[in-house]
Amino acid sequence: PISTTPFTGTGSTTKTTTSGPTPSRSTSATPVTETPVQETTATTSTPGTATTSGPSSPTGTQPPISTTPFTGTGSTTKTTTSGPTPSVSTPPTTTPVTEISTPTSATVTTPATSPTSTSPVPTTTSGTTPTESFTTTSGTTSSSFITINATTSISTTFKTLTPVSTTTSGPTATSTAVTTTGSDSWILCNCTKVICIEDNIVQVIPIICNPPPKPTCANGLSPVPVMDEDGCCWHWECDCYCTGWGDPHYMTFDGLYYSYQGNCTYVLVEEINKKVDNFGVYIDNYHCDVRDVVSCPRTLIVRHETQEVRLTTAQPNTLQVEVTVNNQLVALPYKKFGVSIYESGINRVVEIPELKMNVTYNGLSFSIRMPYSLFGNNTQGQCGTCNNNTADDCMLPNGNIAENCETMADHWQVVDPSKPQCSPGLVPTGSPSTTPTQPCKESSICELLLGSVFKPCHAFVQPEKYYAACVFDSCVLPNLDLECSSLQIYAAVCADQGACIDWRKHTNGVCSHECPSGKEYRACGPIKETTCKSRGQNETSTKQVEGCFCPNGTMLYDSGVDVCVKTCGCVGVDMIPREFGEKFTVDCQDCICLEGEHGIVCEPHVCDQKKVTCDGEGFYEVIEVNPKDSCCPLSTCKCNTSLCTAKAPKCSLGFEVHSYIPSGQCCPVYQCVPKGVCVHENAEFLPNSSVFVDKCQNCVCTNDVNVSTQLNIISCERVPCNTYCQPGYELKPVKGECCGKCVQTKCIIRTADNSELILSPGDFKNDPHNNCTIYSCVNAHDQLIASTSEITCPAFNEDSCKPGTISFLPNGCCRTCAPLDTSTPCSVRHRKDFIVYNGCRSVDRVDMTECEGTCGTFSLYSAEANSMDHSCSCCRETSTTEKQVVLKCPGGHAVSHKYIYVESCSCQDTECKRPVSEELQNNEVNDKATTLNRIKRSISLTSK
Repeated sequence: PISTTPFTGTGSTTKTTTSGPTPSRSTSATPVTETPVQETTATTSTPGTATTSGPSSPTGTQPPISTTPFTGTGSTTKTTTSGPTPSVSTPPTTTPVTEISTPTSATVTTPATSPTSTSPVPTTTSGTTPTESFTTTSGTTSSSFITINATTSISTTFKTLTPVSTTTSGPTATSTAVTTTGSDSWILCNCTKVICIEDNIVQVIPIICNPPPKPTCANGLSPVPVMDEDGCCWHWECDCYCTGWGDPHYMTFDGLYYSYQGNCTYVLVEEINKKVDNFGVYIDNYHCDVRDVVSCPRTLIVRHETQEVRLTTAQPNTLQVEVTVNNQLVALPYKKFGVSIYESGINRVVEIPELKMNVTYNGLSFSIRMPYSLFGNNTQGQCGTCNNNTADDCMLPNGNIAENCETMADHWQVVDPSKPQCSPGLVPTGSPSTTPTQPCKESSICELLLGSVFKPCHAFVQPEKYYAACVFDSCVLPNLDLECSSLQIYAAVCADQGACIDWRKHTNGVCSHECPSGKEYRACGPIKETTCKSRGQNETSTKQVEGCFCPNGTMLYDSGVDVCVKTCGCVGVDMIPREFGEKFTVDCQDCICLEGEHGIVCEPHVCDQKKVTCDGEGFYEVIEVNPKDSCCPLSTCKCNTSLCTAKAPKCSLGFEVHSYIPSGQCCPVYQCVPKGVCVHENAEFLPNSSVFVDKCQNCVCTNDVNVSTQLNIISCERVPCNTYCQPGYELKPVKGECCGKCVQTKCIIRTADNSELILSPGDFKNDPHNNCTIYSCVNAHDQLIASTSEITCPAFNEDSCKPGTISFLPNGCCRTCAPLDTSTPCSVRHRKDFIVYNGCRSVDRVDMTECEGTCGTFSLYSAEANSMDHSCSCCRETSTTEKQVVLKCPGGHAVSHKYIYVESCSCQDTECKRPVSEELQNNEVNDKATTLNRIKRSISLTSK
């Protein structure tokens, strides 16, 4: 509230001071004449880094506004507020005084806070002569006032005033304020104040600030300097700084450490008293191990007015982060509706300049930085209350304080449609135990936090809490390398405090960070990398972050164009660096890189081509890519033979279709040409290949061509045959074979003296040494049967012979004679012999019978007939039977054979007379038959 205290007296004025920027009234100097006073807003800025302003009381509470009146001649009322205000001492100065027209009464206001001031700038001017000074103190703030009597005058004079100096006391100093009786004061620029003295005499004095004492922040971090509302002096504040990492571990705004393994979506920061529309930061956790014991951050959500920014881990436990705004992927840098999103090293940063806050996330850890002046005593959620006091960090939504922050964290669930198992209205039954069941040996990586690697940071940030988180992660999740996140967040906090640590190279590759091609890793890189477009700007921030940066000698072309360049020219959509003046073609645009605002200037690529007309059968027009100029396609005539009407002919065997396309045409011309092969019986044969004509010839396809047929000639030779046969064999042609076969035509008999005797079928021959042994050859059913017969002579009685009739039988073995008036009647004669049939022979001799005996046969002359009269009678069988015998064959198998057995014999008449012509014709046959009969007769006598 604005506090106003009136003062009554001669030439009195009323001074009103407000907390915040208010317009101030200034009076411009003019010679002699009065000039009306114009309302203006005075803002004084000092070059420096933008900071935030606000109270810095240890408890974060804002004391009430205190007003101290002063009574006396020309007195004023000064309204001040308690809170951190830098001390100011005014050294003796000498100021030239200018007499100007001023009103008799004026109002002095406090100028708006400069957003770009960081440190006081000392100013020295000429001194003044005060008339009276006094000090008013409210709370912890003390102020000094210099009161100078003044009156109104029109003339302009210059006077020298005696210097005066003032000092302040108290833990927090304030700037010097000067008021006068019946006069006004206002701020010019560069922290210079103008005071109306009297008679149009003004005094110009500088506002000089003394450094305030540095407080201690509960979160262990260094306080930050913040400009006062007058824009001249500054004070210390403890920023609201909350971090989270690992599975996950939290450090609240006030530095309270705890771990929490919930897998729902939770409030990290919201305002208690809503001052910003739809503002909050939220976290979406998920179980990151198979046991569902611990969780990891997956998405960080920042809401501000109409926008919802989501920073989502693309792959678990990686630094790959996707950014969406209102569920739409966006490219970085992004700036819209008061929200700015950009990359800073390995982090994605969401910045809201209006609130002077930023949120960083890299997939493994997050941090939230908010100014105390805007959010002090007005935060709630898992990051706690920002009031520099850890006692109330575990505050529940209902305002009560939980026993521990693990219990408190459960109560900050929010509704998430993707997680129906999470219910914000239910109090969880309890988080699962994450204490290792067996004693755990922490990872050696955790020891780096306490060792020499991070020692330069120990003086700024204590490592114990981060070490405890690292040990927890390495024991509970030893296979996920989550302990790297503890080192990473500690290094980030150290870098924020001014101690940059190059720690990854000491982890033996466990926590290494790979950079894309064209970039290199640096542990200490700038928060915003210098680009071609920002290189002319003075970057005052000295803080550093780790990440992938352009190599030395190159720089990033632009924050939204991730290309490192050696010279700053142009980079187009093809992401290829170009130098100024370079001409190139991209996306069928002829472009040139020009130095200036527009950079790349393009115009459509011009193609100079002739129209092509496709005439002729089979041709059609086609558009092709020009290898020399991809933007100007080539219009050419292509040939498609399927559009041709001529068809290929069917060629005879030995010929093939040959086609050729005449020059300038598309459709082929066909003709049948020889293949250069031989043709035989509807088959083609290549030269030098064998051709089968028949078995009796060896034929080969030659390279010679028959002029008339245009086919290759087949050359043949007879198959060579064996013409020699062993004795007893003759060369006989074989049907279906080329060569004859040696076929046995005679019987080959081995005689008693081991000599070889060859007999033709039907021949017989006595053994040269024994006439009683007869060798014979018989062809029975194309089967040559060689027989050796031993003649057994019947008993011979010479006494029964007519004298002089004894002789040898034709066989030369047995004797015979003419019997004495006795004759042998026709009867059955028995003998035993082997039966041979088709090469098979009976095992034993078989009893066989035959008819033998003398019958009445004569041939005499008949006078009546005048010819020979014949009477023939044969001893022939009258009855027979059929018997069976088993024959053994050469193959070892046996067959059953039937033969005729004579039961009885008798003399029977037969025809004796034969035609003469028939006798002549069959003479040779009869001779052979006679010979055969003789053999049989001889054999029949006795057979071996």
